[in-house]
Amino acid sequence: MTGEMPRQAGFVALVGHPNVGKSTLFEALTGHRVIAANYPGTTVEIVRATGRRLGDTFIDSPGILSFPSRTEDEQATVRVLLDEELVGVLQVGDAKNLRRTLLLTVQLAEMGVPLTLALNMADEAHDRGLPPDSDGLSRLLGLPVVATTAVRGEGIEPLEAALRRPELASIRVRYPEPIEVAIRELAKLLPPASVRERSLALLFLAGDPVVEEWVRARCDDRRMGEAVRIRSVAAEALGTPLSSAILEARFEVVDSLVGHTTQASAGSRPIRKQRVSRMTTHPLWGLPLLAIVLYGMYWFVGVFGAGTLVGWLEGTLFGRYINPWVISAVGRVSAWDWLQDLLVGEYGLWTMGMTYALALILPIVATFFFAFGLLEDSGYLPRLAVLTNRIFRAMGLNGTAVVPMVLGLGCVTMATMTTRILSSKRDRLLVILLLSLGVPCSAQLGVVMGMLGGISMTAMMIWAGVVIGVLVVVGWLAARLVPGDRSVFVTELPPMRRPPLRPVVLKTVARVEWYIREVVPLFLIGSILLFILDRVDLLAWLIGVAEPLVVDWLKLPAEAATAFMMGFFRRDFGATGLFLIAGDGLLSPLQMVVSMTTITLFVPCVASVLMIAKERGAGTAAAVTALVFPLAIFIGGLLGRVLEFIGWSA
Repeated sequence: MTGEMPRQAGFVALVGHPNVGKSTLFEALTGHRVIAANYPGTTVEIVRATGRRLGDTFIDSPGILSFPSRTEDEQATVRVLLDEELVGVLQVGDAKNLRRTLLLTVQLAEMGVPLTLALNMADEAHDRGLPPDSDGLSRLLGLPVVATTAVRGEGIEPLEAALRRPELASIRVRYPEPIEVAIRELAKLLPPASVRERSLALLFLAGDPVVEEWVRARCDDRRMGEAVRIRSVAAEALGTPLSSAILEARFEVVDSLVGHTTQASAGSRPIRKQRVSRMTTHPLWGLPLLAIVLYGMYWFVGVFGAGTLVGWLEGTLFGRYINPWVISAVGRVSAWDWLQDLLVGEYGLWTMGMTYALALILPIVATFFFAFGLLEDSGYLPRLAVLTNRIFRAMGLNGTAVVPMVLGLGCVTMATMTTRILSSKRDRLLVILLLSLGVPCSAQLGVVMGMLGGISMTAMMIWAGVVIGVLVVVGWLAARLVPGDRSVFVTELPPMRRPPLRPVVLKTVARVEWYIREVVPLFLIGSILLFILDRVDLLAWLIGVAEPLVVDWLKLPAEAATAFMMGFFRRDFGATGLFLIAGDGLLSPLQMVVSMTTITLFVPCVASVLMIAKERGAGTAAAVTALVFPLAIFIGGLLGRVLEFIGWSA
């Protein structure tokens, strides 16, 4: 029975399908900035923040397609619903895909928690001639329904008002009799939960792994055995998987709801964006479009960011004004030579650490983050997953793997965490290996573009071809050694849209803030480490140890050994050292290609190794590192000899 619930401050969970705008609404309600993007898999951790105007604590959960949950991030959402004491659930749905949205609404309604439905992306639904009937749906469901466009801030105030009066939905699904019998029997057997007994029983019957684990932890062997028996009897009586029968019954209710509320407007017409969308995934036309996108990234990041901006910041602002002033100021206030060396010497905190971080890497990172944000919010990245599905199939994966792989271009550490969106442990392990091996983070990628872009487009193509070739070969071999089957490729294709400038700029600012907060200190630590090693005469010894590999095998100057040694600490720091060596004229074009290829295939940074250990265990982190390091050195030396043999120069 529908009834208004007394309003009290508490926890409110945002739940919805991937890529429907949960994180954007979360930011609008709380002011807490979350990296949101127009492709699935952005939110992979639980984020909490207090509402701006409401006293509730909002919980931004990962996207879930439906119950039962399959991937680790979906399972995290189920745990929120089971374990949190919620005063309400805010479902964020796609206004232009009502059937899919209402399927999840029905499932949440069965849980018996006060529910509010936000039909987001209402502007795109209007563009398609399918304006959402919020009032009609509200009457049919017995709960507040609000149309929103989160990226524009539209509908936020009505949504906040609706959240003050969440209601228990009146919708009810009637299932086949064997399932109804099993629900009644399980309701007497299963332990009490934060969701209704009926919903808990349905989740158990459908085989949700989180619910299975939850029930097993709270029932003795006898009760658990009886619950499994009840499920088996129902499945045998139906002669079909229970999850399929449950889904069919829900779809009957959903189709009835959609039929009563959907009316296409008279102005409905084909949209140019839909034609562009089809071209991006076309096996023929998609490739030229991809080439245009990559060239645009190359020009904006490699030419403008790594060339124009770095040249002005490093050569003019820092080189002529800031650094001379800092060196002079330190000389006036400090009489200790060691302190002057620590601050402004060869490995000084300012002259190396801050100059590297701010003058060399920051403009590259900022331009990359902006370009990447445009791609994210345009909806192109999921289409890239479809386009590259065949390539990933050759590596024993599917196109879903492109999401963490592309995210790795921003930060390999965070991309390692997003492997949770993959549905099998095998796929997650393979993608982590490939991320560690050949996916450069934004800072490193910018340095690569800056160095090789200054040589020729051919140099860039050689680097890209070798790295991609190594990824494909290693992925193909690993897929045959790691047990398990490739998971089915299912991805959400959001609409193509013109990226709104304000969210892209805000997201770029947030990521630059992250870079300054997380990465700049590592550059300073690296400078201190080099300073100490140099003062105790260990740096020369370590360089001497590395020289046989660097000089004899990779055929690079001895100075490159320092950069590769720092590559153990952070690949982008090592790449920056090589960038400076090249700037001093110590690297030929061939050596630049070899050094950039080797550092790209080098061991991941310390932070990503720790993330691998957190996600998959210390043994996996150690094994990945032990495999990647010698392979990178071997490929680099082999590439140099091949280029020498064919007589390549630039």
